[in-house]
Amino acid sequence: MFRYANRMGTRVLRMLQMAGQIVFLFLDIMRCLFRYPIRMKLLVQQLDFIGGKSLPVVIITGSFIGAVFAAQTEFQFRSLGLASGVGPVVAIAMCRELGPVLCALMIAGRVGSAMAAELATMKITEQIDALRSLAVYPTEYLIVPRFLAMLISMPLLVGLAILCGIGAGYYVAVHALDVPGVYYWHNTVLYTHDKDIWIGLVKGFFFGVIILLVGCNKGLESSQGAEGVGLATTEAVVDSFIIVLIANFFFTFLLNALL
Repeated sequence: MFRYANRMGTRVLRMLQMAGQIVFLFLDIMRCLFRYPIRMKLLVQQLDFIGGKSLPVVIITGSFIGAVFAAQTEFQFRSLGLASGVGPVVAIAMCRELGPVLCALMIAGRVGSAMAAELATMKITEQIDALRSLAVYPTEYLIVPRFLAMLISMPLLVGLAILCGIGAGYYVAVHALDVPGVYYWHNTVLYTHDKDIWIGLVKGFFFGVIILLVGCNKGLESSQGAEGVGLATTEAVVDSFIIVLIANFFFTFLLNALL
């Protein structure tokens, strides 16, 4: 019993330590934004890596999630005579939940892990110390361009995932399952409001901040050696997944009340 309590206490302390590290990293980023000029070349490179190269993953994820969700919804609604109601259900689900959450999970797996691995490798090879010796502040050079690129890219990627999901859902429902296209689209436009779209985009914005902070923190705080790099990469992905899913629960109630 004592061993179990000790193990749980150690995990709680590690979680609190990580939370403190993330808060201090965020404050350091904010300070660098107002103190140092933005490195546009690095920003463009990160925009290409985070946004441009994530397009295929986001398009495939959004399209097939929207398609399968439309199919499953139509299968259940058909017996109730509500086939024309599939459109708004798919659109609202994609805008509010499926689009931002699944897009964030894909970006965490692709981008968050890469950030953690790159920064951890730079740490164990003393490249970060070399930056300090050249009078270059590591947060300003390594983290700020990634932070800004994530803030710009993530809402756009979420919007693309939502659009692809709605489009794929329409195609499957109308052309594969013979749902009347006029009623499908009319109900989608009628019952999907601007609020639903804004909730998804705002969620994507905050999910991007979470993914970046967790990934960069794990990379900067990694232990020495190849094992440390692998552990930092794994923890970045797992912790990002967990925090995004937990944060989504609270954002759902908060944004629904505010917007």
